[in-house]
Amino acid sequence: MTQFVFGVDLDGVCGDYTTAFKSIVATELGISESELPDERSWDFNEWNLERAGGFERLHAMAVAEHHMFATMPPIEGAADTLWRLSDAGIWIRVITHRLYVNWGHAQAVADTVTWLDEHRIPYRDICFLGNKPDVGADVYVDDGPHNIIQLRRAGHEAIVFDQPYNRDLGGLRASGWAELEEMVMELAAERLGSMQPQLPGVDAGADRLDRRRD
Repeated sequence: MTQFVFGVDLDGVCGDYTTAFKSIVATELGISESELPDERSWDFNEWNLERAGGFERLHAMAVAEHHMFATMPPIEGAADTLWRLSDAGIWIRVITHRLYVNWGHAQAVADTVTWLDEHRIPYRDICFLGNKPDVGADVYVDDGPHNIIQLRRAGHEAIVFDQPYNRDLGGLRASGWAELEEMVMELAAERLGSMQPQLPGVDAGADRLDRRRD
């Protein structure tokens, strides 16, 4: 049977990176979170991170000292949507460039897997790398402008997950997980001929494991 693979980014798509990083930056700078706007560019110019050593230093601190990858709040709808897509037969492949901080790879991987389990996000496999076109998938979702451009230049179908820093990009765009689910189901149906939204008798929802334990 032909398999439809959905390549899913984490930060800014499944996990709310801006909210998690904002809290840590505000703590490190000794300022209110309200001073760090949500409407920010990709490189955080609006946050003036140079006053605390720049983005790379603060990001490394957030990962190594604050365990941001384990504590990041999830984006609403991600887990339940991915369960429904998985139940419909779509292969969920998590693709993330979280091995960005040197000497912290073991922690980044461990915290990522812990976070995925805690928030009941289903996946068949997970890839930690920056060059996303090297990973086979039928459609990708990403928030990073450079990733979307790179994927499309390589001939891949890539959906933009709407964020303030990527609104200059055209093409397929999802404003949230409900819209993204419809797009992925339509693309999978085009590729495979038909799709069944939910398998009969399957307990839908990311909290199914908890309900079964109860």
